[in-house]
Amino acid sequence: MLVDCQAMKAIVISRLGGPEVLEVRDVPDPVPSPGQESLQVQAVGLNFADFMTAQGGYPGTPKPPLVAGREFCGVRESDGQRVMGYAQWGAFAQRIAARSELLWPVPETWSAEEGAAFPVNYFTAYFAYWKAGLIGDSKPTAGAAPRVLIHAVAGGVGTAAVQIGRLLGVEMYGTSSSEEKLARVKELGLQHGINYKQRDYEEAIKDLTHGEGVDAVFEMLGGEHTTKSVRCLRDFGREIVYGSATGQKPVLDTRVLYAKGASVHGLWLTYLSAKRELMDEAWEQLSTWTSQGHLHPVIGHVLPMERAAEAYRLLSEGKNFGKVVLKIA
Repeated sequence: MLVDCQAMKAIVISRLGGPEVLEVRDVPDPVPSPGQESLQVQAVGLNFADFMTAQGGYPGTPKPPLVAGREFCGVRESDGQRVMGYAQWGAFAQRIAARSELLWPVPETWSAEEGAAFPVNYFTAYFAYWKAGLIGDSKPTAGAAPRVLIHAVAGGVGTAAVQIGRLLGVEMYGTSSSEEKLARVKELGLQHGINYKQRDYEEAIKDLTHGEGVDAVFEMLGGEHTTKSVRCLRDFGREIVYGSATGQKPVLDTRVLYAKGASVHGLWLTYLSAKRELMDEAWEQLSTWTSQGHLHPVIGHVLPMERAAEAYRLLSEGKNFGKVVLKIA
């Protein structure tokens, strides 16, 4: 990206590693390329993908040093409109040059922090239901409510998935590390909470569904949980894999799929964000629900950009409820 001689404050990944590699530095202003717009950033949302980027585990990311961040809310410099947006990196800064088609208007009553907490969480949750066959032409029209198991249900994507699932009439089962978090998510519409520190979630799903299992699992843990989650599915169920929060590579025993005709689907917002028609379709539905007051980002922590390392630790240690947001000075 071309740069000019002016400087701005940004959160920079200085080298690969944990939260300690983040530094607030002066960096050159970005200059928009064709198809991009210049924005002043007010707040940014933190995601597991950002944590993986700092560690060097996110595909396609340039080598450090680079400006961190992929989700933001700010003001478009050309017309002063408040917008929220998505980028691959470069969002954790006072200004960003972002693709025009990945900018969306912020609801009038929302704060900048709420706008920054929307794009990644809600597009990911929407596409998870879409991949599971619960949105669109394949959505069931009759019979019992479909069942979905949502891992990390108290996190950003998890709370978004609960809000959307409630609108879709889904029977939702969610895992989390504490009774307090589960109680708060139940206020959003979760019907069945599973404290994985007290109970094996696979056994809990068997008991709660009388041995039948669920129609879909939203899986972002990785490691053994990829196969373990498949075992929670009923016949012809779908597992939607969209992350690896444990830091372990997903382990999949395909023999488990054979017995019940189940399938595993990958979901990567980086890839889908380049599909203009899909993103527009998703935004049409999400914006409708938002304008009707059904969707509202859940924010657990708001910290200044100088405390980015602390914010990363909150996320990596699972101490957050909902979204962790950074205010940009």
